[in-house]
Amino acid sequence: MKKIKMAILGLGRSGWALHGRLTLHLKDKFGIVAGIDPLEDRRQRAIEEFGCDVYSDYKEILGRKDIDLVVNTAPSNLHHTISNDLMDHGFHVLCEKPAADSPEAIDTMIESSKKNKRMLAIYHNLGHMPHVLKIREVLSSGVLGRIIQVDANLSLFTRRWDWQTMLKHSGGNVYNRGSHVIDQLIHMLDIKKMPSVYGFMDKVNSFGDADDYTKIILKGDDLPIMDIELTSCQAYPDYKYKIQGSKGGLVCRDEEIIEWKYFKPEEAPEQKLITEPLVNENGEPAYCRETLKWYEEKWEVPKELRNNFKAAHIRLYNNIYDVLVNGAELINTPEKSKLQLMIIEECKNQNPRFIYRG
Repeated sequence: MKKIKMAILGLGRSGWALHGRLTLHLKDKFGIVAGIDPLEDRRQRAIEEFGCDVYSDYKEILGRKDIDLVVNTAPSNLHHTISNDLMDHGFHVLCEKPAADSPEAIDTMIESSKKNKRMLAIYHNLGHMPHVLKIREVLSSGVLGRIIQVDANLSLFTRRWDWQTMLKHSGGNVYNRGSHVIDQLIHMLDIKKMPSVYGFMDKVNSFGDADDYTKIILKGDDLPIMDIELTSCQAYPDYKYKIQGSKGGLVCRDEEIIEWKYFKPEEAPEQKLITEPLVNENGEPAYCRETLKWYEEKWEVPKELRNNFKAAHIRLYNNIYDVLVNGAELINTPEKSKLQLMIIEECKNQNPRFIYRG
């Protein structure tokens, strides 16, 4: 079996815990041959745990010909410039989210990928989580009928004071979490073009200048209303997804269990519009009432996939492997990430306080 030799650029939380440790579960397909970070202690740790070469600057690997893939986990505002440089030097790139800080920036990445005939993939791992794949399956089955509204809630109560709360680093909830949720919705609902966007942003209890409360409403032709909530001040988060359809609904409260119920129109009582006042069997004024036969189903994440992050990571990396080795189609295309960034940019345009001015 061919093994992909990879370098991890940035050995922080994502580079270390996700692209480093989790990728060890795929050591027959991927080998970590280089780690890049300006901090000496992180480089030393990479030597000890991954047994790889280490560098303080990514430019030190540009002359290496034995590296197939570079995972770019640099700060978000540097993603597009570094990714372009890597592809110009012949590397395939897996870039952390958000892929860039504007649609124009990701356009340069797409152009570089095509020009250099290099793969550019975006690490939207949450779109590969088991509960997201199951929700898409239920929606595609049609049992819920026409989907009217999807409520997505990636919220909790938390205070942050790291670099991801800073506008100059492309931080804030709309980038950190919003890109994940929008990615999930694009996959679930097969969104292909820009919807209408209504965005509301605020900063409540983080210590940087970026948003930590964001509400986004999306609507497009042949699409349901999408109500996205990304807040760091929700003390009682009670669901991840709630979906309303013409034949029933679905709720996913905690990523582990999904429940949905629906009726079958062919089994429902036959009704027609009545314009005169309604009365019951006793001739008294009445309200519309009927009894529907509900079908209720429940799905739990299989035991072997209970570690959702691990399962999502492995599915994404298996797709990367199949693209590079077997010529498969990429799931997380940069074009889908561009659509996310177009939505985020419109949200920011409606809330200019959260546009970084330099």
